[in-house]
Amino acid sequence: MSSDPRTIPQVLDHIADRFRDHPALVTDDRTFTFAQLRDEVRTAAAAMIDLGIEAGDRVAIWSPNTWHWVVACLATHYAGGVLVPLNTRYTASEAADVIGRTGAPLLFASGEFLGADKAASLDRNALPQLRHVVRVPIEQDDGTWDEFVARGTDLTEVDSRAAAVTPDDVSDILFTSGTTGRSKGALCAHRQSLAAPAAWAECGQLTSADRYLCINPFFHNFGYKAGILACLQTGATLIPQLTFDPEEAMKAVAQHRITVLPGPPTIYQTLLDHPRRGDYDLTSLRFAVTGAATIPVVLIERMQNELDIDIVLTAYGLTEASGFGTMCRADDDAVTVATTCGRPIADFELRIDAPDDDGAGEVLLRGPNVMLGYLDDPEATAAAIDADGWLHTGDVGRVDDRGNLQITDRLKDMYICGGFNVYPAEVEQVLARLDGVAESAVIGVPDERLGEVGKAFVVTKPGAELNEETVIAYTRQHLANFKVPRSVEFLDVLPRNPGGKVVKPMLRERV
Repeated sequence: MSSDPRTIPQVLDHIADRFRDHPALVTDDRTFTFAQLRDEVRTAAAAMIDLGIEAGDRVAIWSPNTWHWVVACLATHYAGGVLVPLNTRYTASEAADVIGRTGAPLLFASGEFLGADKAASLDRNALPQLRHVVRVPIEQDDGTWDEFVARGTDLTEVDSRAAAVTPDDVSDILFTSGTTGRSKGALCAHRQSLAAPAAWAECGQLTSADRYLCINPFFHNFGYKAGILACLQTGATLIPQLTFDPEEAMKAVAQHRITVLPGPPTIYQTLLDHPRRGDYDLTSLRFAVTGAATIPVVLIERMQNELDIDIVLTAYGLTEASGFGTMCRADDDAVTVATTCGRPIADFELRIDAPDDDGAGEVLLRGPNVMLGYLDDPEATAAAIDADGWLHTGDVGRVDDRGNLQITDRLKDMYICGGFNVYPAEVEQVLARLDGVAESAVIGVPDERLGEVGKAFVVTKPGAELNEETVIAYTRQHLANFKVPRSVEFLDVLPRNPGGKVVKPMLRERV
């Protein structure tokens, strides 16, 4: 299949030629056909070149799901740049850390969003390489987007930049929270960022007839790769949602005859239990994919029966594997879909390392779509990918006799809150700076709505007076909302093993 386009600019050109007048991207304020999308992308790429962006430069996007994100992302690739998506929930200091480490000369940042203007509080003096910030209008037209696009008049260099991109060039750096408390940037090549979502799309039988409501944020692998890049390769129409509102989502499904609706289990639970579900025609829904949490079998059955979704699948993936790994197939039954993450996709091999009596051990993945490595961190790369090319995921699982993977636990203490990975070490480091805290330990505890939320166990310094409210308020100042613990318990001492390490299973038992 070497004739297939294997860079993102090639894919955009190919799909724009093949489906010129087919709707590519539909939002409340603008609709693009594939041909119009390519035109907009070429103009934005020319504007980047006019700003002095060179091939290989990193371009950061810190903004929610609007059409501007899609254009900026594809234009970055078209200009030969490397995309660096930033979580919209990051605080200014978390965002600055990633911008600084990638040396990005250009940032696309949302203007006011959800009543806050986080980009305005970036310390530009601490980021000497950041030469340009383009503001994306969200809640009011305080943006500089139009001025930016107006620079894109000279298209001479654009096409040669796009043509010079190779399948092995880095397409993106996605940051995953580090177990040491600092995030790590996973480097992926164009061929990987395309091949993995193409395999995902094949499992869901995605075609140009599909209309895809994208609730997953674009900064996440799911929104960017299983969203933008899956649609770009199949000709499906992408309809992004700015923030998840159940009624708005149902309205969009009815209005646009949405066929594809991926998301965490909470989304479907909310739709199924919504008092006004009967007011909206949701019969167009055909394909749903979920994951990132344990899923009740009854939820899968209700999705199939009450929402009448033909194909409901679960999947497992991680940033270090281009966002993918294993996935169920269209003919799997509800129990398989609810209790397993399916079988490998995208040419991955799956192996359980040092299985115990129950067959459980660390999940290892190997194949062409394992990341190229971590940004500027050969040690962490060597620790994650062994000499034989196996990616050590840090997840514990077992494989059933039909080859389906079941994730049973996490090797590390990471937990998943609302679909986002949270590493307790990062939260514990923040707590260590709070006056009065002697030591702390954070674990994930079950939560009906978000899957898991953080619980902090805190030992105070003698004479210090702290309460739950103060501790939570302090973490909220320094961490994205999904990392903020929802409850705090004060202890005299933390349980430790003879080596001095906190015994988190004992803390879990308390819960």
